[in-house]
Amino acid sequence: MRKASRNGVKKKRQEETANKDSEAGVLPDKKILEAMGKFNDELVKAGVMLAGEGLQASSKGVRVKFSGKERIVRDGPFTETKELIAGFWLWQVRSKDEAIEWLKRAPFGGGTEVEIRQIFEAEDFGAEFTPELRQQEARQREAIAKNKQRSGK
Repeated sequence: MRKASRNGVKKKRQEETANKDSEAGVLPDKKILEAMGKFNDELVKAGVMLAGEGLQASSKGVRVKFSGKERIVRDGPFTETKELIAGFWLWQVRSKDEAIEWLKRAPFGGGTEVEIRQIFEAEDFGAEFTPELRQQEARQREAIAKNKQRSGK
């Protein structure tokens, strides 16, 4: 684990691995949606959840491979479901252990697998992340916040 960022809060991303049903476009039923909504409410009330979204099947996506100056676009679907993501959360927690404890409470079953990974913070990049690059990132984050306000999201 890296050193804690400001106030010991770290950002973590949780990814739900795709499966045969999610790749077939099978949507969750009302019972699952209600359980997930309740769990997400708990995360929001605790100040943990920053974002969370489900992703459509890879058949509706593309991959772009960068090879020198060439850009190769490949349409989905992609066959290795174990390497695909069906959804994600972005959480702010104090430790990996806290993220694990929250995730253990998630209303998953049936072999669902979720990966937890830490998000890089500016200080992780050291001197390479110059004051100019920090200012650029601050401008980008400010513009993103304004874009969210304009879109109502």
